[in-house]
Amino acid sequence: MSESSLSSRARGGAGGKKPKRASKSAVPASPPLASATAHAKRRGGDKRDRILEAAIKVFARSGFHATRVSEVAKAAGVADGTIYLYFESKEDLLVSLFEDRVERLLAFMRGELPKQPNAPAKLRAVIDMQLGLLEGERELAEVITIILRQSTRLMKEFAAPRFLAYLDAIAKIVAEGQAAGDFRKDISPHIAARAVFGALDGITLTWALGRAEQGALRRAATQLADVLLRGLSP
Repeated sequence: MSESSLSSRARGGAGGKKPKRASKSAVPASPPLASATAHAKRRGGDKRDRILEAAIKVFARSGFHATRVSEVAKAAGVADGTIYLYFESKEDLLVSLFEDRVERLLAFMRGELPKQPNAPAKLRAVIDMQLGLLEGERELAEVITIILRQSTRLMKEFAAPRFLAYLDAIAKIVAEGQAAGDFRKDISPHIAARAVFGALDGITLTWALGRAEQGALRRAATQLADVLLRGLSP
């Protein structure tokens, strides 16, 4: 899925569980201990990111079902067992790739869209961001648009919540534009959101399967935004 190179769901310990937050009344750690803890977290995050990047390359090369966890570990330069400190299974690793990219888009929407003057500008920014995220990352585009779909169960059970959150965020932009008179009101915001995703997914898929010409996705983003905004205009 292109929820297109689509704040990551960081995992802090074995089995992918998030670390518990310390209460405000807790006694602060001494500087040396705090420094050591922060350093350990940075190292853990770097290793997790390295595993994700290696998984992109291996999944794109071999496909999901043919990939072995040991291949990902070798590509990441870690021991086989290290994978399971961050991901419960190969399936969890694949879904984490998808969630990581969708979370980047959602974080962008939360942080950057309020800076845009109106709904049309916000929708254009989302399209630019999504396709721009994948520009130069053909393997990631292939994993998200093709590899993830090799397991319907993964899509339904794990990817669906993040995907629906992404669609809801786009639908909210459309509804905002309708309320302001920028978009026509005879179209369901959620139908429009699915149309936006479908167009982005199709463009990313053909780009990933083709020669991946440099700059093609950014040019496509401008043209796609023009087409969609004209269709939504009152």
